[in-house]
Amino acid sequence: MFKEHEKIGLSRKPFHLIGTSMGGNVAGVYASRHPSALCGVTLICPAGLQYPTESKFVQHLRELEQTQDSDGIPLIPSTTEEMEEMLKLCSYVRFKIPKQILQGLVDVRIPNNDFYRECFMELVGEKSRHSLHENMHLISTPLQVIWGKNDQVLDVSGASVLAKAIPGSQVHLLDNCGHSVGMERPRKSAQLIMDFIIAQQNAAVNSNKKLS
Repeated sequence: MFKEHEKIGLSRKPFHLIGTSMGGNVAGVYASRHPSALCGVTLICPAGLQYPTESKFVQHLRELEQTQDSDGIPLIPSTTEEMEEMLKLCSYVRFKIPKQILQGLVDVRIPNNDFYRECFMELVGEKSRHSLHENMHLISTPLQVIWGKNDQVLDVSGASVLAKAIPGSQVHLLDNCGHSVGMERPRKSAQLIMDFIIAQQNAAVNSNKKLS
């Protein structure tokens, strides 16, 4: 999968990588393997860790893996009722969404649900479940971690795991926020990310000045 970044030329110039949830797992592993390609990485409530406190959702995933029941994944809704339950699971903030909008969200997702299930089961399978945990000690790129304190999907205790494994990493825990950080706290999370990127750019400029 990581070969794709070479095909599209991402590695021509160091860039800032952001990954959320399962994407955080992928982004973290990428950072561990391609440090020279990145100038920084932000992991938002990432999957792929061994959490000191396991959420009920993670416990449910273990049951799904044993039964191979890919139809029971709460994050892959097929009805408006399941979509509502997914939003409640992912968001501490309660959004009032009209039924028509919920139906539209479901209709857009259904054609790809089989693919989503396949990817999901692959990422939570035994080989990939703790990929980030197994590779986090190799991350040398400046790291930022953002996590909602009220995350019901992936417990916020994972933030301390990353902080301990990667000294110097910046950790931000957001009050009144669940798993959907970008949706629940868009301005706050965007500001944190921009501040982090600017800080890394300034550090790089100062470093170049010293060398010259």
